[in-house]
Amino acid sequence: MERRAARDILNWKDDPRRKPLIIRGARQVGKTWLVDNVLAQAFETYAKIDLEKRRDLHTYFAESLDPHQILTHLELSAGRIVPGKTLLFLDEIQACPNAIAALRYFYEEVPDLHVIAAGSLLELALSTISMPVGRVQYLLMQPMTFHEYLTASGKDVLAEYSLLDPASVSPSIQEAILGEVKHYFFVGGMPESVKAYVETGSVLESFRVQSEIMTSYRDDFSKYFPRVNPSTLDTVLLHTAMSVGDQIKYTRLSDTTSSQVNKNALELLIKARLVHKIPSCNPPGLPLGATANQKKFKAAFLDIGLMQNLCGLPVERELRQEDLLSIYQGKLAEQFVAQELIAWHAPDLHYWARESRGSNAEVDYLVSREGQVYPVEVKSGRGGSLRSLHLMLQSYPEIPQGLVMYSDVYKELPEQKIVFAPLYAVQALAGSGRNEGKKRGNSYPTSSNKG
Repeated sequence: MERRAARDILNWKDDPRRKPLIIRGARQVGKTWLVDNVLAQAFETYAKIDLEKRRDLHTYFAESLDPHQILTHLELSAGRIVPGKTLLFLDEIQACPNAIAALRYFYEEVPDLHVIAAGSLLELALSTISMPVGRVQYLLMQPMTFHEYLTASGKDVLAEYSLLDPASVSPSIQEAILGEVKHYFFVGGMPESVKAYVETGSVLESFRVQSEIMTSYRDDFSKYFPRVNPSTLDTVLLHTAMSVGDQIKYTRLSDTTSSQVNKNALELLIKARLVHKIPSCNPPGLPLGATANQKKFKAAFLDIGLMQNLCGLPVERELRQEDLLSIYQGKLAEQFVAQELIAWHAPDLHYWARESRGSNAEVDYLVSREGQVYPVEVKSGRGGSLRSLHLMLQSYPEIPQGLVMYSDVYKELPEQKIVFAPLYAVQALAGSGRNEGKKRGNSYPTSSNKG
């Protein structure tokens, strides 16, 4: 499978200012696969240590953080480790917090050695360790984007078109890509789920994989105890998945536990990267996070396939829906846009909300591009209400344009400062798609469609 992160990890290998790299991300998003199948191939030798399985090796990190002494012990299990020729991979590093702390000394004392680490629930481990600034680098991995899903499915031409500004793509091609979005809604972006679907052509096989992944996440919940009871985590996770697109109220996440307990559970799920917190903010000025209200927020799930699986959607009925925005009352569309924005644009996503007597308003998402803020709405069609978007454009005249993601082809309403774009075009309109196309060096056939 082709992953965008492959380019980033290979760039890290050749960077003269390289530092030990920690790959962050939820379990089973492809962290280990990326190292095994992409990065390791670029080295003469590969030393891989799984610190969750090899707990007998933890003692070597407990005795001393001297990297030379640690390497002497690791070589007994992994073979010769030669700086400049060997890639040292410490997998599931969260199982040994001292190994995380040791990374700074690898950087300071063995700078020529390529050291990379990955793990799940890393945020919990990192919160207990003081990591000196400037001693390590991070790479955040997300589930496969829609573009990566198309590529894995053998639809390379549609994948290339999906990166283009939809204004330059013919309506028939836009409609063909939108047809693939519906499948992605249910298969999602977890690599094993995509692999199962591609190899068998069966959505049911991908559902089986999704259920297995969710079981593995629930197995992890025991590691949170006694901070939060695993059953509370499970309840809060389900209600968060069902609440995508809605403002989160702690009291509604579980009616059997207190608001504070629910809050603690949600915060742990956010640290585990199963849930993304989306605070509200006011758009003037950048970065958007400077005005974020952490008490008023929405949430997005890790992956759209896992979300629909967890919510138990009646798939046969939902697949018959012609409008993508009608599936699960539009929640899958909102999840899709959030997931794509997080993967392509910024891991920290925001939205706009205004509460006043008799005039509440909310715009789904905000993105910044070239120093300006753009509001993004997810709507079911041109006839849908855009009252909040119009209100925001009136309230902040410095905003150049509003973006409406919907299940039809590209249209412009310049007199209203609004662009309607097909749902899949999140990455292009967020400013990343054009750059991605340039980086890939592709030359795409285009046709004008600005009518």
